[in-house]
Amino acid sequence: MSNETWGAIATWRMAHNGVKKASQILQSKGSAGDAVEELIKMVEAYPYYKSVGYGGLPNENGVVEMDAAFMDGDTLAQGAVAGIHNVFHAVSVARALSHEHYNSFRVGEGATQYAQLNGFEMRNMLTERAKKRWEKRRAEIADAKVKPYDGHDTVGAITLTPTGSMAAATSTSGLFMKRPGRVGDSPLSGSGFYVDSEIGGAAATGLGEDIMKGCLSYEIVRLMGTDRTPQQACDEAVYPFIEKLQRRYGQAGEFSLIAMDHAGHWGVATNVEFTFSVATTHQAPVILMAHPGPNQTTTIEPITQEWLDAYEKRIKAPIE
Repeated sequence: MSNETWGAIATWRMAHNGVKKASQILQSKGSAGDAVEELIKMVEAYPYYKSVGYGGLPNENGVVEMDAAFMDGDTLAQGAVAGIHNVFHAVSVARALSHEHYNSFRVGEGATQYAQLNGFEMRNMLTERAKKRWEKRRAEIADAKVKPYDGHDTVGAITLTPTGSMAAATSTSGLFMKRPGRVGDSPLSGSGFYVDSEIGGAAATGLGEDIMKGCLSYEIVRLMGTDRTPQQACDEAVYPFIEKLQRRYGQAGEFSLIAMDHAGHWGVATNVEFTFSVATTHQAPVILMAHPGPNQTTTIEPITQEWLDAYEKRIKAPIE
């Protein structure tokens, strides 16, 4: 379906420069896959983002284990990696795997070996800064001052070309201080991401163990296929499920989801303070803030310069 509209939406403030780059690719008639991969790669490469890629926070043994996924909305082809080590761009490995009919989701040693054998850039992903943060957290846990699991922000993104092609991708280093081998929702189809170019796409960030209980990305796309707007689909999928989880499981972690349909309309739903970045034919790249609103709706507002300044200062603050 061609609608001459392009768009890109991604989770968190950290994706904003990637959204700008994706916008340039989409406006230059680049592919949805190239746009979403380059968007994610910018986040993976930036050492101050502590939940994704280079500089991502490690597991309890001090090892950075990364999860990533890629999906082509035209063909429904998917590739994913989980627990991959020492690869600079996990999302690129996931995209390469999406071209394989068999063996398209690789984990651990198998994923890392695939990356090595196929010429992907290998790098020690544990920066000195992340190592210091890990050492500090290990000492705090030993003193029973903090819970280990704090920080699990996935970058997830959806892109749309003017010719109607769509793609989605995710990348994360997962829960800080997670047990070795733990995998969240990010590389799981239907939970961390899903996209169908005839309808739209969605991606998630938050506590993977709880998000995967609802297959929320697929549910949002399904609802958009029944003529819900992306915002209606996000609200209808996310808020009742959080209530159900609290009622039946006893608790619900952090949930934030983004969506975009094949016409470039977008939506978000969240149960925390959640920033995201979006750009379309009709909207210059912008960072917005979402909060849970009244009656299972979402409140969205622009962020302030004060918020932005405080964010930059916080992510670059020295590790004491």
